[in-house]
Amino acid sequence: MRAVVVEELTGPQAATLVEIPEPHGAHPRADGQRLLVDVHAAGLSFIDPLQTWGKYQNGVPTPYVCGSEYAGVVVEAPEGADFRPGDRVGGIVWHGALADRALALPEYTVKIPASMSFVEGAALYMNYSTAWYALHRAQVQPGEYVLVHGAAGGVGTAALDLAVTFGVKAIAVVSSDRKEAVARQCGAHAVVRSDGPWLDEVRGLTDGRGVHVVIDPVGGDRFTDSLRALRQGGRLVVVGFTGGSIPTVKVNRLLHRNLTVTGITMDNMETEYPGTLRMVRDAVESLAADGRIRPYVGATFPLEQAAAALCALDDRAALGKVVVEVVPPA
Repeated sequence: MRAVVVEELTGPQAATLVEIPEPHGAHPRADGQRLLVDVHAAGLSFIDPLQTWGKYQNGVPTPYVCGSEYAGVVVEAPEGADFRPGDRVGGIVWHGALADRALALPEYTVKIPASMSFVEGAALYMNYSTAWYALHRAQVQPGEYVLVHGAAGGVGTAALDLAVTFGVKAIAVVSSDRKEAVARQCGAHAVVRSDGPWLDEVRGLTDGRGVHVVIDPVGGDRFTDSLRALRQGGRLVVVGFTGGSIPTVKVNRLLHRNLTVTGITMDNMETEYPGTLRMVRDAVESLAADGRIRPYVGATFPLEQAAAALCALDDRAALGKVVVEVVPPA
């Protein structure tokens, strides 16, 4: 079968389309449960270019098949699983999706409704599960203001799209006209620019009180201002560090303003609170089935141009989700 393989950790250009044997056994994280999928589209995330440089904390040794997310059709499913051959599914695999066939993980797989294309399905689970869980962990309430950093990225666009479901007013932080247009298309209540006085603008939009919640997949230098953007009793959810640097917190800021800072990692929570993954998976699958969410795909590439797709993420040129079409559209 065809697969995009990285032989050496020298960056996205190392990704090469080659022929390899079909996958055997089960995904290394699937506890022996073999769930085999015919891949139609593969979604890329920040994980993918990081792994090509050897910088992802949970990276895999070379050679490996790229692709952290997929959408396709079930070929084989383990006995007792929620899936059957022929089901349209999508999910997270961390690596292996950029191939004609991939081994999937039942706990990280959702059914895709017929109304959703495979390209959209490949943009569904990782971003929406992350954004949904962030809003859930923040215990957002209808009518609250939620500030979303990186609002034109994969998690950001998903958070904006989910704002209606949670009944919140999402304020998007973006850095360009193009990103502002994407944020507004995805449902932002208001948009502020990171290269301007965004903190003052956020206060102006909230009668000087600040937002109730900040969703931050960026980190970096703006983290302190994110804390300043919160009103008394506000909550900040750490999603990631696409900005590069990992910020630190002076806890007196939390003390005097009754602030809460929390992180989210679903698989780690599952070990302490079994059922976390199913809760998130069921929520995303239900919203997709009801047509209440629609992933924003910023760019698509054919399988032969997978390296270019990885470079788009590595160069931070991507908006929304980047998807590689393993099976060309009809």
